[in-house]
Formats: sequence, C-alpha cells, structure tokens
Amino acid sequence: MRIHYLQHVPFENPAMLVTWAYERGHRLSGTHLYNFEAVPEPDQFDWLVIMGGPMNIYEEEQYPWLGYEKDCIRKAIEQEKVVLGICLGAQLIADVLGGKVTKNPVAEIGWLPVTLHKEKIQEKFFDGFPESFPVFQWHNDTFSMLGEEAVCIASSEGCPHQAFMYRDRVFGFQFHLESTAASINSLLYHCADELRPGPYVQTAQAIRENMGILAVVNSLMTEFLDRLAAYTASER
Repeated sequence: MRIHYLQHVPFENPAMLVTWAYERGHRLSGTHLYNFEAVPEPDQFDWLVIMGGPMNIYEEEQYPWLGYEKDCIRKAIEQEKVVLGICLGAQLIADVLGGKVTKNPVAEIGWLPVTLHKEKIQEKFFDGFPESFPVFQWHNDTFSMLGEEAVCIASSEGCPHQAFMYRDRVFGFQFHLESTAASINSLLYHCADELRPGPYVQTAQAIRENMGILAVVNSLMTEFLDRLAAYTASER
C-alpha cells in the first residue's frame, strides 16, 4: 500500500507507524506542512494519515496551509481512501465532515483511560480489544459528533468524544496509540508550557515513569492497523 502522512510540526512525526509500515512492506511518504510542502492528489496514495500538532484547526490565518490540508482530506474521503486522523488530525477530519471543533472543558495530558463503546464498534477492527485501556493523551480541543454516518466509538471521563468511525474507512482518534518514548519526550520538551495543573493533566515525571504502558498501546495500534489493512485489501 501507499501510505501518505501529513505532519504539522517537526516534533510530531508518525512515530511507530513508520516501523509498522516498513515491516509490512508498505510505501511511506509524507508532507511536512510546516515547510509549506504541497499535498498530493488522492490518486497518489491509498491511505492518508493526519498527525497531531499544537495548533488549532481554526487558525488558518496563522497557519495558511490548514486550508489546502483540509481540501486534501476532503478529496481523500470523497474518493473513499482510508483516512486516519490522530489528535489534531481527528479534529481536522471532524471539521471536514461538518462537525464542530471547540475547546474541551478540560485538558487531557498523560496516561489516561478510554472506554470503547462495544455496542457501536465494528468487530472486524476492534474484536478482542479491552473495553477500557490506558492511552497517551495530549489535547485541549475536542470535536462534536458528525451526523448519522459517523459513530462515536470511545470516550473518557474528561472528553465524551475520543474516537469516531465514518463509513468503515475514516477514523479519528483523539488519543495517541502511535507514540514512542522518543515522540513523547519530544512533546514534553517542545510543549512543556501546556503542563498546567488540572484534573486530567499529569506531570512530566509521571508521564516518563509510566512509559511502560507503551507496549500495550503500540500493540493495540498494530492490531488495529493490521486489521484495517486486511479489510481494505479484501475490498479491492
């Protein structure tokens, strides 16, 4: 498969997605939007992955590439490509699908549990996943629901809309399953000013002390990606 990612800042890269793609023989390419690189047309990729970033989806005046990034996402969805958005990426997809992105009442930063809505998830993607499991969070915004065809598939105490699925090919995860120790340490360095006390904000020390959770988190991401790849291959 040809997998293309959209990256918003130098310090939030695809992390373990790179290893997953190369180990399975997929072609991986990327657009570094902070360098004002051009986005590809949908016929140049099979999957589009949109990474996270500290900016907000409505800051087009400060980040003008957000406009043509949204056009790229819209075209990919219209042409039935697989689209996966992570954190900011999920919010961008939500915006493109007609949802509303706003400040969440509370920030979520650190290792926090999410709960899958078992009655709503597709078994072919999430069968055997625990009902509740810890993930790495780093976000201040959230999205509303996106109409009848988009299904909210996960929530947390601090944020009711943690993940959604649209037409079996478009997924938005507010949380990070792709993180590595290196990518988390990079966030802790570049976004340290966001670690303000709150009910769902952990300290840098607590985050580093619980890096062992990554083994579970990455295994869930690997399982999801493998199932999504198998499903899309069978659809060709």
